[in-house]
Amino acid sequence: MGNTLSKRTSLLVLFGALSLIPVAWPSINEIPRGYVSSGKAMYTQYCAACHGPEGKGDGPAAFTLKTPPADLTSLAARHMGKFPRDYVVNVLRFGPGTSAHGSSDMPTWGSIFQVIDQNNERAVQERINKLTDYLVSLQKE
Repeated sequence: MGNTLSKRTSLLVLFGALSLIPVAWPSINEIPRGYVSSGKAMYTQYCAACHGPEGKGDGPAAFTLKTPPADLTSLAARHMGKFPRDYVVNVLRFGPGTSAHGSSDMPTWGSIFQVIDQNNERAVQERINKLTDYLVSLQKE
């Protein structure tokens, strides 16, 4: 119980500190409909808190999860040297499933992107493709 309280307190302190960082977010009217930022920018915004800035599973929120986040730099190595593009697209689109990705702590980005992009399917696909392409660039040699 004490460990859970400590994790929650640490998480609150982390997110409280992050909320103090001044960020100039554009208003929804300033972003063109269907605009999709770079894969790196989306990774930083949506994935780095858990998977870490370099994709190694060591993000600042990783300690709060039941199952440690995957090391995304070893996806190709864990799939016989070939980046598992279809697998990654499916995890981003439909979520991790029950055991394929570890735990259900990871959000289902496809449905989140649907809301962000106001059901613009082309934009959702572009987001997932750019994010997947960025993950390809993180692979260890």
